[in-house]
Amino acid sequence: MREITYKEAINEAMHEEMTRDETVYTIGESVSQDVWGTNDGLYQKFGSMRVRDTAISEAAIMGSSVGAALAGYRPIANMMFADFLVCAADELLYKAAKWRFMHGGKVTIPLVVRGAIGGYSHIGPEHSQCWESYLMHTPGLKIAIPSTPYDAKGLLKTAIRDDNPVVFLEHKNLMGIKGPVPEEEYTVPFGVADVKRDGKDVTVVAIGYIVHLILQVADLLQKEKGINVEVIDPRTLEPLDMETVVASVQKTKHVVIIDEDTLRCGPGAEIGMQIMETAFDYLDAPIKRVGAKNFPIAAGYLEQFVLPQPQEMADAIGEVLGVKERLDLMDRVKPKSGYRYRQKEDTR
Repeated sequence: MREITYKEAINEAMHEEMTRDETVYTIGESVSQDVWGTNDGLYQKFGSMRVRDTAISEAAIMGSSVGAALAGYRPIANMMFADFLVCAADELLYKAAKWRFMHGGKVTIPLVVRGAIGGYSHIGPEHSQCWESYLMHTPGLKIAIPSTPYDAKGLLKTAIRDDNPVVFLEHKNLMGIKGPVPEEEYTVPFGVADVKRDGKDVTVVAIGYIVHLILQVADLLQKEKGINVEVIDPRTLEPLDMETVVASVQKTKHVVIIDEDTLRCGPGAEIGMQIMETAFDYLDAPIKRVGAKNFPIAAGYLEQFVLPQPQEMADAIGEVLGVKERLDLMDRVKPKSGYRYRQKEDTR
């Protein structure tokens, strides 16, 4: 199977869905040029009516998209950085998320909201956040966080075809990674987690970019400590596939949950509590969580003291298993910034 990058997979999904359905369009700041490269070629193919550049107003982008969705279109609102979703909180959290319910199901809101998430790029507290917990706390929104090119394309196609609002979060450090993606048509269903690595000793639930870090840690733990780690990627946080997670817990008896959102009230807290409610009797040790500290994400060098680090992941696994000798990673697994805020010549 061919291999393409994460951003190319997103680009293919956009091209295919906009070709398939003329009601699909994308809107946002500089979407015709797209600083991440995920919209390349869309303006040239579909023109300014379906690739709509806007002023710097997230409220206007989101508000117009909600209205268009109510009118029968399928907008893809691009926030560039997911941090800026808060600037459109009323339109997203109060309008998009609630109006289908408030109108008794008589209307649909087929809206996709795209935004880049995550740190490890040294760009400060207002451009580095993972926003999952805010969104998980809002009934009415679906949330997708792909970790591979395959998942990125399949989940985005599913999101665009959904009649409900979907927040589609893309980690900026994943944009350049490559992976196998079929050339034929496919989608990835919501609410179906993926076992990224089979194991028998401990279950690790990891989200987004963290999946790639923990897979590297898991390989070293297997090689040097004989610890067999199972890695589960939920892929969507709403709907959330707890059946796959619980089945893994029943097998391994140990759990570590790792996410880039804050440790306090983050997705790890919710997933951990659900495991406690449904699989407590299978656990041989307390659940361990690894996440960002409850602190604004520092810029530059200090960022590493806030965001979860590979050594913390290895230590957490060793702790739940009662392994006394820690695996010293010695920088053998390090987050690598994939952030490239691209400036390119205007080709419109």
